[in-house]
Amino acid sequence: MAASFTVLDHPLAGDLLTRLRDRDTGPAEYRALTRRLGLLLVAEATRDLASEPRKVDTPLEPFEGTRVTKRVVAIPVLRAGLGLLEAVTDLYPDAVVGYLGMERDEETHEPRDYYAKLPDLGGRKALVVDPMLATGGSGSAAVGYVKDAGADDITFVCVVAAPEGLERLHTDHADVPVVAAALDRELNANAYILPGLGDFGDRLYGTF
Repeated sequence: MAASFTVLDHPLAGDLLTRLRDRDTGPAEYRALTRRLGLLLVAEATRDLASEPRKVDTPLEPFEGTRVTKRVVAIPVLRAGLGLLEAVTDLYPDAVVGYLGMERDEETHEPRDYYAKLPDLGGRKALVVDPMLATGGSGSAAVGYVKDAGADDITFVCVVAAPEGLERLHTDHADVPVVAAALDRELNANAYILPGLGDFGDRLYGTF
């Protein structure tokens, strides 16, 4: 299956992302901007969500619309992924939530997991949310973990991706679409995305 990659093409997404990139944006504003951008990302990531016809009566006449039939599970990669969680639950209040704790070894740049708690994934649309797709190591490992837990409909949602990370994720999981607000230029020697956002978790929570 050919890998799918979607970059948000919307002026509001560009505005929000530019403000997130600004080094002078403080944690309170950063969290608010992340939530708003997350709503756009999640809406795009669930564009193909299954629905069925539903008849209702408007105040004036009968109407046949649609209702979503497939349930959603949100799986933030701790800790930065928590910044996108509220966007999922705002749009899908009945979504269930799982958690994956993945961290990058600062010497090898490879992921290691330290926590996992997932609900039943059968028959659900799984959104793995992690703001930064840098080397792709933790993203690929997270998707692999979710697959092993039984998910067969997965989309990876991030704010910014690097070409190296996108290639890694698509190589390891060609069946998993990726939705992002931007595809940035490259990684630096320390595996940070350029131009990037800095350390997303630190900026989100003020832990500089």
